[in-house]
Amino acid sequence: MKNMISPIQNAVPSPTFLWRFKLTLFLIWGLTCCKISWDSVMRMDANLRDLFLYEAFLYYNPLLLVTIMVWLWGVNVWVFLQSNVSYPKVFDIDLNHLTHKEIWKCSTWMTILVPTSMTSYLYLYSHGEVSLAASQPVLLYIFVAMLLVFPFDIFYLSSRYFFLRTLLRIAFPLQPISFPDFFLADILTSMAKVFSDLERSVCRMVNKQVATIAWLEADSVCGSHSIAIPIVLVLPYLWRLLQCLRQYKDTKEKNCLLNALKYSTAVPVIFLSALKYHVFPEKWTTLYRPLWLLSSVINSLYSFYWDITRDWDLSGFSRIFKFTKPSLVSNLFYGRHWVYFWVIGSNLVLRGSWTYKLSAHLRHNYLTVFGITLLEMFRRFQWVFFRVENEWNKITRAGVQLAEVPREEEKLLGSNIYDV
Repeated sequence: MKNMISPIQNAVPSPTFLWRFKLTLFLIWGLTCCKISWDSVMRMDANLRDLFLYEAFLYYNPLLLVTIMVWLWGVNVWVFLQSNVSYPKVFDIDLNHLTHKEIWKCSTWMTILVPTSMTSYLYLYSHGEVSLAASQPVLLYIFVAMLLVFPFDIFYLSSRYFFLRTLLRIAFPLQPISFPDFFLADILTSMAKVFSDLERSVCRMVNKQVATIAWLEADSVCGSHSIAIPIVLVLPYLWRLLQCLRQYKDTKEKNCLLNALKYSTAVPVIFLSALKYHVFPEKWTTLYRPLWLLSSVINSLYSFYWDITRDWDLSGFSRIFKFTKPSLVSNLFYGRHWVYFWVIGSNLVLRGSWTYKLSAHLRHNYLTVFGITLLEMFRRFQWVFFRVENEWNKITRAGVQLAEVPREEEKLLGSNIYDV
């Protein structure tokens, strides 16, 4: 019997071989999608090509950005694993939380699913199958929504529902604010562009404008002049503002009001920008544009100051993560003061450029806005490291010994109050 089993065991591919095989398949898939997409775009009339790409970009841009953010969060979790920062204790989550490998597995499937749907849309549209093309983004959005709320214990049910409950607590801050609540809400402020494009995409799907020319009318229900755009852009900031007010109600700390003031400075940036489409050009140039620039400077500098002195605690910038496992990350970053200079400098620059994205009157430069959104996501990716480390330092300095983590239901009903 042993002689019969041994050859079978020896026939099992090694992990290295499987990894290379999967990578090869992934590259073949990527090249195939690029080839089909390029040929489909080239089939279009040159005069309609830009509009064609813009529409396809609008539908798939939100999910592409979410996919990139999930990849970056996986990197954050991996670095936490290499360091002495116990991020499960910081977030008050149980031992069944997603590992960085599981997060990357989710992002890998998202990376495959979204471009595949986009390639199908481009191919079908360019070959005259307009109705089938229009169904591609609709089916993708329905699939993602159903996957999030799917009630059966597959695809990380507890993590999905914890995420959804946290979103609900963010939208309705009726209970004491926990660290996951305001942490995710801060990330959502960096994803405001995703909310805006998501609203316009869903609007066109509901009004049956996908793969049609109806959306070209700027003043249409789903056009670029819609009042819904600044309203959706400002939502994440209003959520954070309400969280700060709730925190002040619970703690009576004045810092909460100052933090609320920071988020309120984003409101004039967004709505003054939107006024360009609703006032005379002369009035925009002489009055509202200077006010928009002034509010942009105030918002950028105030946010930068708060990042450095409050979220990151500048007094703790004498060291970087204490890594417990030697790795490329620890060799690159441990004790390197240039890391802090880089993060502070890049944070200042990217805080200013992020204002560009919040401005509805600049959204016609969609590739530029997409690039700036990626930069903001990178800034938030950096911010996460120092924000979580700062919170961990507070816990360790206070000598807090966290008890066994309760069930998620108990945790959400009775979360600890954190300094936001």
